[in-house]
Amino acid sequence: MQAAGEPSAAPTRAGFSLRRIWPLLALALAAVAVFALDLDHYLTFAALREHREALTAFVDRHMLLAGLIYIVSYALVIALSVPGGAVLTIAGGFLFGSVIATLAVVFAATVGATLVFLIAKTALGDPLRARAGPFLKRMEAGFQEDALNYLLVLRLIPIFPFWIVNLVPAFLGVPLRTYVLGTFVGIIPGSFVFASVGAGIGSVLDSGEEFSPSSVLTPQIVIALVGLAALALLPVAYRKLKARAART
Repeated sequence: MQAAGEPSAAPTRAGFSLRRIWPLLALALAAVAVFALDLDHYLTFAALREHREALTAFVDRHMLLAGLIYIVSYALVIALSVPGGAVLTIAGGFLFGSVIATLAVVFAATVGATLVFLIAKTALGDPLRARAGPFLKRMEAGFQEDALNYLLVLRLIPIFPFWIVNLVPAFLGVPLRTYVLGTFVGIIPGSFVFASVGAGIGSVLDSGEEFSPSSVLTPQIVIALVGLAALALLPVAYRKLKARAART
């Protein structure tokens, strides 16, 4: 029996769960606020065309401040899982050039993705793995064995939504260092492609033609990214073949 005056364990467990979940709830509420206030309108190609003169003038006058605002804004967009990363990358290429924009995007996206990873891992990943059945444990063990290679593949191939790739490693117990390295390296090629398109998009803005970020991923670009992903899987294939040969 619980002694008189002894604090109950239930509120402690509830409070502990709330402390785990509140950062995730805060991200969700912030994302809802972005859509409710129609702020996602600024993450479109039409907004870039509309505000191009004001943006270029601000960058010319305050390059460092503009770069800092860009990095923080990009990290927040990634952390909140708001669609518009491709447009922001193109805008960065237009405003800062392909090389500077790529560096800024890779850094900002890695910071935003790591924030989501840490929050998801703390709020859901650890409790989920603690209650996981045999299937999830086998899947976790298989993924962790070659976590960096698998993460590179997920980052390189553009068919996987960025926010999903932010969450899955958190549920599968990927170490933080591996996650950061795989994210940083894996998004470099795609970021450079979109930033390079942005660096030369001035003529499209002048002409008033319609433009979609999806048009950047031509078959040639997709084949090149898939080829890089295949290279990332070569060490995994080699280790599996070697292990199979050793068993037989």
